[in-house]
Amino acid sequence: MDKLKTGWFSELTDLLPGRSFSMEVEQVLHQEQSKYQEILVLKTKSHGVVLVLDGMIQCTEFDEYSYQEMISFLPLFSHPKPQRVLIVGGGDGGVAREVAKHPLVEIIDQVEIDDRVIELSKKYLPFMAEGFNNPKVNLHVADGFKFMEEHFQYYDVIITDSSDPIGPAVSLFQKSYFELMKRALRPGGIVCSQADTFWGHLQNAASMHNHCKEVFAKAAYATSYVSTYPAGQIGFALGSLDEKTDFVNPVYQLTNQQRKDMKLRYYTTDIHKAAFALPAFVVDALDNAENNS
Repeated sequence: MDKLKTGWFSELTDLLPGRSFSMEVEQVLHQEQSKYQEILVLKTKSHGVVLVLDGMIQCTEFDEYSYQEMISFLPLFSHPKPQRVLIVGGGDGGVAREVAKHPLVEIIDQVEIDDRVIELSKKYLPFMAEGFNNPKVNLHVADGFKFMEEHFQYYDVIITDSSDPIGPAVSLFQKSYFELMKRALRPGGIVCSQADTFWGHLQNAASMHNHCKEVFAKAAYATSYVSTYPAGQIGFALGSLDEKTDFVNPVYQLTNQQRKDMKLRYYTTDIHKAAFALPAFVVDALDNAENNS
């Protein structure tokens, strides 16, 4: 069964056994095998331009902002003074676009291993890649592990906008990665990593949360609704070096006018707080993962 068949793209992968998400395709804008992964850019009938890596949908013009805003502002608004920010992954530029909006952020280092994702995003996803044009952003084509090893106690916030746990992103889901992030943070630093969906991938989500619990003084798991991700939901693992960090109640709370001025379409202070309210079965799974570690 082909991923591209009779004018439709279907997300067929072993990471989603027994299910698939499909979109009607108007045009295949680009397709190639880079040094690291298969890259596919599509123009779809319902979701605009879509970026696909190794067969998995990464972002769509239709709903990308819900993911980009939440993975950015959940950690940024939980930190009292996030001046230096590191983004690992995020080669489409969407997270950089959002992080640059925070008035206290001064330096953004963006590290993406695959230069082809960057170049193709600039060409086909300019509404996201505009993040690279902000003067706060320093773009590095490099390995995130090696880059962090060279920056001891340097960052206030580290955001890991990884693709799914296949290909070059596998290492970003391991405990050793969280330990490396801890080393690269200044006192009171915060991390936020893409942490899978709890619908069908509950073990992965619990594992990511547990890594945070084991490495950081304070940890939390939050969620966002993204219609084109598996089951329409994605999770985030957050960790802080400061045990007093209150992830649920952000330090910086936006008024409605501030939100509009920042051109936010998903994030609000209420959405921030609600992101940490989890179903009972998820709470139990996170507790069990901690108890069994």
